[in-house]
Amino acid sequence: MEDSPRMDKVDRGENQSSPCQGRRCHPKALSYVTGDMREFANWLKDKPQVLQFFDWFLRGIAQVVFVNNPISGILILVGFLVQNPWWALLGSIGTVVSTLTALLLSQDRSAIAGGLHGYNATLVGLLIAVFSDKGDYFWWLLFPICAVSMTCPLFSSALSSVFSKWDLPVFTLPFNMAVTLYLSATGPYNPFFPSKLITPKTSVPNVTWSELNALQLLKSVPVGVGQIYGCDNLWTGLIFLGAILLSSPLMCLHAAIGSLLGMVAALSLSAPFEDIYSGLWGYNSSLACIAIGGMFVALTWQAHLLALTCALFTAYLGGSMSQLMAVVGLPCCTWPFCLATLVFLLLSTSNPNIYKMPLSKVTYPEENRIFYLQNKKRMAESPL
Repeated sequence: MEDSPRMDKVDRGENQSSPCQGRRCHPKALSYVTGDMREFANWLKDKPQVLQFFDWFLRGIAQVVFVNNPISGILILVGFLVQNPWWALLGSIGTVVSTLTALLLSQDRSAIAGGLHGYNATLVGLLIAVFSDKGDYFWWLLFPICAVSMTCPLFSSALSSVFSKWDLPVFTLPFNMAVTLYLSATGPYNPFFPSKLITPKTSVPNVTWSELNALQLLKSVPVGVGQIYGCDNLWTGLIFLGAILLSSPLMCLHAAIGSLLGMVAALSLSAPFEDIYSGLWGYNSSLACIAIGGMFVALTWQAHLLALTCALFTAYLGGSMSQLMAVVGLPCCTWPFCLATLVFLLLSTSNPNIYKMPLSKVTYPEENRIFYLQNKKRMAESPL
């Protein structure tokens, strides 16, 4: 989740004497719909407010997976519809309410334009629907979703004030705090808004290794990416991977690797196969791998190894926290991702190849690496 689209990039491939022709035009045309689409954001600045708000809304939906691209947001919205139209509606309402609340609170406009005040509420709307015991199209659920979504900008602003001292992002902590408080307040026996009963395991799971299905394990990789949004549909997960790929191939690669490592961690702990197949072990590690693998740490092979380590650590932490929180009847949400990734971002090292990106310069991995290399060259040329 970045600060805002920046408009300072120079197109070094532009030909001053003649326009590009044939295949040479394709990379330039492709650049308008990939990355963070900053040219589109710049073009929208003098357009009607409704169009700008729709752009902020789409970017907010995509920012859950660190993508600041409205077309990716459209693809992810399509993925919601494939999974469950009711969930798509509630996730969209949460995003709209949170973004409007941020505007009313006069939050930083560039952060709003980048979708940074929408993504937590996207998850709020989706996960309240996922854990609701009332099923689909329980329209009264709109009231708690709107109320809880309005708290997301409050949590984001407060946490940003604290985390800015260490130049750290807030990740999905506002979502975790808001949904944990909501589910704690309601629970499975609430007469108005009951949630699904979550209980810890009380017996040894029946794991028969001869029944392990290789095809299901393969499917669990995209499903794990889909579970970032609480979705367990294979096609939804593949659409999400496509949306990430559109913005950044490096992010897509790390998303898939992170989900794969979550599956490996689950197998090493002999977790129930149904939990692995449903992607529950993959989503936290997928987010962690993206965050460290080029998003908030410039991509080098050392940073890549660090991202793999962080993904495995996150997966094991997720297994631990899911057991601990199940004791009090709560899901672990994305707490493991947030806590583990913050630990890795606070890591101090003298290795110059592990470069933590300044938060104000974070865009997407390919662009972050260019910034890192330019900064490294500048430091090498400096007499100091």
